[in-house]
Amino acid sequence: MGVSINYKNNVFSFLFSDPDILKELYCALENVSLPDDIPVNINTLQNVLYMEKINDISFEIGGKLVVLIEHQSTINPNMALRLLMYIARVYEKMTEDKNLYSRNEIKLPKPEFFVLYNGKDPYPDESVMKLSAAFEDAKSLGLLEKDSPALELVVKVLNINDGRNKETARRCKTLAQYSAFIAKARELEDEGASREDAIHQAIVYCRSHDILKEFLEKHAKEVLNMLMTEWNWDDALAVRYDEGMERGMMQGMEKTARNALAEGASIEFVKKITGLEIDAIKNLQAGD
Repeated sequence: MGVSINYKNNVFSFLFSDPDILKELYCALENVSLPDDIPVNINTLQNVLYMEKINDISFEIGGKLVVLIEHQSTINPNMALRLLMYIARVYEKMTEDKNLYSRNEIKLPKPEFFVLYNGKDPYPDESVMKLSAAFEDAKSLGLLEKDSPALELVVKVLNINDGRNKETARRCKTLAQYSAFIAKARELEDEGASREDAIHQAIVYCRSHDILKEFLEKHAKEVLNMLMTEWNWDDALAVRYDEGMERGMMQGMEKTARNALAEGASIEFVKKITGLEIDAIKNLQAGD
């Protein structure tokens, strides 16, 4: 493939860092056909200082279309906002040698945005995220709601887990095989194999069953290391989320306890409604 892996990568973006495969993927996602000779230029944003990617995949098609694709195992509700920031950076790079104050209009390739989800949590085959969903309601200012926002960004979210969006998978063999590989690794881990062994066994299995065979034969070590890093990072984020939820619940119970105590409630009653230990309630009562 001739793909550089000097910067932080993930298996998905590493696999799809090839113009021909990206063209196949885009055509599958949009159910369209493109001429064989149309050029595809990868312009994924990178942090030069830290040698790591800022976004997963960004590419131009024939200079007329710019496509941003993010691969996620957890749906992020801020994805539309993140993609807005990414596309602004992409356009900034495209126009850095142009005079933005010129009388001549600067043409830009039309943007399209995708999030490809392959996490374990249930998710529909397809959904849409809109930037406008995050906008504050201005009605409280006495303003009328406009029919359409002055700024919008629409993201198409597709579930690419094995067996989902079958037509898209049928149109893109590489995507289907990637999903099958990830599913096999998860299956082996669920059956009791260690994470590293599960990924290693999945690589062996897929190579012997002609699933990403050439890619895995050439990049088995990199795939193992990248997927271990990805999944361990996902676990770390999940733990951080759970700890945050737990802290939030504790803070909520403590606030309820303080309010009840201030209203003259007994320690026993506060324990009953919050579940806090008596010593903890006494500390709150004492102002600790």
